[in-house]
Amino acid sequence: MKFILDNWMLIAIAVASGSMLLLPVIQGAAMAGLDPAGAVQLINREKAVVVDVCEPNEFAAGHVGGAKNLPLGELEAKLAGMVKNKSVPLILVCQSGARSGRAVAIAKKLGYEQAQSLGGGLAAWKAASLPVEKG
Repeated sequence: MKFILDNWMLIAIAVASGSMLLLPVIQGAAMAGLDPAGAVQLINREKAVVVDVCEPNEFAAGHVGGAKNLPLGELEAKLAGMVKNKSVPLILVCQSGARSGRAVAIAKKLGYEQAQSLGGGLAAWKAASLPVEKG
């Protein structure tokens, strides 16, 4: 006990630096999503359904080819009507990946166990030089 009291500052530094080392790992696991190449594989090999959770005006400005538009606010009420087969992979997309991350939680609550978010959203899709449809 005396050692801890005498060296409390060193112990605090060790705990703080350990926390700083683990923080990126924890954040990366929470924010990670499907990369564009993985999304293309799911679309081509497993006939994944792509649902864009952006607002209609954002969707019209550009979206993943073949994506269906269902704004995040309407997702819980209308997803079951749009995607009837809950066993098919579901890729949720938005502009940056933030809304689609929330959409994954809603989809999983509705029984879509293979729901995934496109990490980085449409911006990552464009950065990977993949085609974008407009209108």
